[in-house]
Amino acid sequence: MSTPFLPATGLLAGLTLLRIETAGPIVHLRLMRPAKRNAISDTLIQQIHTAMVNLPADARALVLSGEGDHFCAGLDLSEMDERNTFEGVFHSRMWHAAMDAVQFGRVPVVAVLQGAVVGGGLELASSAHIRVAENSAFYGLPEGQRGLFVGGGGSARVPRLIGFSRMTDMMLTGRVLDADEGQAVGLSHYRVADGAGLAKGIELAQKIAANAPLSNFAVVQALPRIADLSQADGLFMESLMAAIAQGDEGAKQRMRDFVQGRAAKVKKAS
Repeated sequence: MSTPFLPATGLLAGLTLLRIETAGPIVHLRLMRPAKRNAISDTLIQQIHTAMVNLPADARALVLSGEGDHFCAGLDLSEMDERNTFEGVFHSRMWHAAMDAVQFGRVPVVAVLQGAVVGGGLELASSAHIRVAENSAFYGLPEGQRGLFVGGGGSARVPRLIGFSRMTDMMLTGRVLDADEGQAVGLSHYRVADGAGLAKGIELAQKIAANAPLSNFAVVQALPRIADLSQADGLFMESLMAAIAQGDEGAKQRMRDFVQGRAAKVKKAS
């Protein structure tokens, strides 16, 4: 029987725009502005950052979702003030800090996507490590039509998923991709029926949480950085990470279990 999710306590319980629950090593962080299609206000982005840097010590994986019919419709334009250049840079960097806390935090993040995954919502989704999309999911970058430019990390993360040429098309023309198109170009890893995303996300998080924590940390921290290095530098970093991971006592026990037949072999999916 799976462990039931229970409300988080302490500091995490006081984040009013999030619902945070835990079940053993799994944390479920849910955006709680359904009436606004979970659009991101300054308070919400600050609370996401706070949550990610204050996860429970025993957390091993996190599921990120949105309450209601939509994952996240992006920046809450109703709260957008006219900013000077310095204020605009500071605002963008506030988003960057939150997105970095998701991508380069302590645990892998599985995002469950339904309805609008638009603008800042797509930036948030692209900072996760695994993305599960329901049939209803659709993706857009409407900043170009609104006189804006992405400011939450989208220009650095989204092209790594779909290429800068596709992102250019979405921003210049307002093109919206449906769930099938998003899956085809690499915005999601898994496609499921409407209403099935959270169960799939939790299933994947449970698999991730069962891995050696140091291995998960190496994957989350090293892979994106290696991708930015020259091949020679990347291979050297790979050697360092491989040595660190295999030197962990937990990893050694897992290898002994495999050699002695106590661990499952890789098999073709049925």
